[in-house]
Amino acid sequence: MDLILIIGSGAVGKMTVGQELMKITDLRLFHNHMTIEPVIEIWGYFNGAAVNKLRDVVFDEFIKSDNVGMIFTYMWAFDEQSDWDYVKYVTDKFEATGGTVYYVELVADQAVRLERNKSENRLKNKASKRDVQVSEERMLREETKYRIVSRDGEIPFKNYIKIDNTNREPADVAREIKEYFKLPDKVITDVYRMIKIDPIKPQEIEILHEMQIRSFMPLYEKYHDEGSPAIEPIEKLKAREEMDNRKYYFITYQGARVGAVNIGHRTGEADIFWISPIFVDPKYQNKGIAQAAIHKIFTMFPEAKEWCLDTILQEPGNCHLYEKCGFKRTGEEKVINDAMTLIDYVKKM
Repeated sequence: MDLILIIGSGAVGKMTVGQELMKITDLRLFHNHMTIEPVIEIWGYFNGAAVNKLRDVVFDEFIKSDNVGMIFTYMWAFDEQSDWDYVKYVTDKFEATGGTVYYVELVADQAVRLERNKSENRLKNKASKRDVQVSEERMLREETKYRIVSRDGEIPFKNYIKIDNTNREPADVAREIKEYFKLPDKVITDVYRMIKIDPIKPQEIEILHEMQIRSFMPLYEKYHDEGSPAIEPIEKLKAREEMDNRKYYFITYQGARVGAVNIGHRTGEADIFWISPIFVDPKYQNKGIAQAAIHKIFTMFPEAKEWCLDTILQEPGNCHLYEKCGFKRTGEEKVINDAMTLIDYVKKM
């Protein structure tokens, strides 16, 4: 399960950008004050231990759900080791599921943030900020006491972006985040919840074979690739299924078998996996099923550090699908014939 961690100073727009990002992705928003406000309401004051315990309940139960991922907002004091430790604690939870953690740091001029501190959306969602004078004093005091903006190069994570949103609309910032990290489109949420990846039994290989022929025949007729799955004999599928490091799965959608995938890992390298092949029956294509299935596969193998696959260069739809799922081209290409070239992709977890 993926995590988008949005960090930044008070009133920089973490929650508001998170709300906009939730509108255009399948991620759910858990902003920091969703636990802070109930604790203040019950205790009558801020209780950090209670807030952390409530967060843990949300994180641990959310990870068990069939959601794609979470947006979490947090004000990170970079000069406090305890905050570094807490960020690692939270991100470790999500990475342990096989998900990817993305870090977004927002920065904005103080004058702009002081105005945002009075915004209707902020005061609606954060009762503790409704005494604006007290809220402003607290914000200024925190910025004097802690360093809440990172130094250049201080954030060591590969999936990191720093955005100055002083003069930008939240929806615009959300779109930049989505495009920069190639986050999946929102349309897969309902499909994802209706997808299952079920192991194929030996007696079901014939059904698999017929589905594979039906799914790959249009590509074979287009490219005449002699290695096409469309013309594989059933014996080859049976042999592949019997290998210790490979396994076939049906992709089911709303109870129907709509496709299949073969998943393997390298002998002696149990954390490097590959997908070959994956396909969806033609009558179920263009419904977001393949994209949802790939994301579900990622969650099935949290031990995977790397995923590999190849596809046809001349099929831009296939390339776009894998790139939306976080795969990147390795640069390796294999010319099959005058009309067709295979290109390699990899996704590092």
